[in-house]
Amino acid sequence: MSTRSFTPLGAFLALALVLSACGGPTAPAAPSGGEGSTGEQLSGTIMVSGAFALYPMMTVWAAEFSKLHPEVEFDVQGGGAGKGMTDTLAGAVDIGMISRKIKPEEEAQGAYWVSVAKDAVFPIVSADNPYLARLTSMGITQETFNKIFIAGEIKTWGEVLNDPTVTDEIHVYTRSDSCGAADQWALFAGGKAQADVLGIGVNGEPAHVDTVGKDPLGIGFSNLNSAFDASTGKPVQGIVVPPLDINASGQVDPGEYYQTKAEAVKVIADGTYPSPPARFENLATKGKPAGLVLEFIKWIVTDGQQYLDAAGYVPLSPEQQTEALGKLN
Repeated sequence: MSTRSFTPLGAFLALALVLSACGGPTAPAAPSGGEGSTGEQLSGTIMVSGAFALYPMMTVWAAEFSKLHPEVEFDVQGGGAGKGMTDTLAGAVDIGMISRKIKPEEEAQGAYWVSVAKDAVFPIVSADNPYLARLTSMGITQETFNKIFIAGEIKTWGEVLNDPTVTDEIHVYTRSDSCGAADQWALFAGGKAQADVLGIGVNGEPAHVDTVGKDPLGIGFSNLNSAFDASTGKPVQGIVVPPLDINASGQVDPGEYYQTKAEAVKVIADGTYPSPPARFENLATKGKPAGLVLEFIKWIVTDGQQYLDAAGYVPLSPEQQTEALGKLN
């Protein structure tokens, strides 16, 4: 297998392999390599681009599928959900990773999609935030996020803390690239789409997380697998995931503070974490997939689900698997 990509966060670096062949999207499988579900031999190159949120998982899936089918290679790139959809509709890749709902206008242009996993977007602040102890005891309400990111009414950390003696300005960051994370954060905070989110735009999730981490007065948002380190299970160095005061009680209650990746995954899986910003991760193709691409996506929805837990994603339920397979068959 071969993979071309941006530099991902955490332990998934070990799974990002060196790119070999380029070119256009693949045709259906040619005879060679291992067998697919139809009994035909699988070979070829599958080109994938899109959401940073699903990129780490896709590198795992690509590596495991290539072990089963050595004649299948992958070209996997990040770039955001917007790039994934644009590339898919343009025929530049076989599969787009889309970390948001597929829009009706995209379906009208031929986008065909299935859900393959679930994760969420989390707020992030710098580990050097001078008010961190108070933030982690009080939490931040959904209304406050609305007034920071959408309405622009809250501009100081004192307003977040209900402490007029604190006058430090909040430095709000968002994503400048088209991405599912910003769409989901907009919906959670009371907007309709990424364009509604205020803040200084930073291109790409790794740079966004790094920028917030280096600014003691900064606030932003991040996908689950960029907020938490894959090897330690703790927030990545430099950031903290502040608690959501979901019930607006003015204090952090059980299930509202996620200090480890395992705790974050649990609240996504049991529905405690609100949706949005919890969401399904989707794979999109231009038209209904066929051949090698179809075999790969079917494998993801079935056998490939076994790798999600260890990677920090929530697998599909049996009912959701059945629904996805129904769309593919």
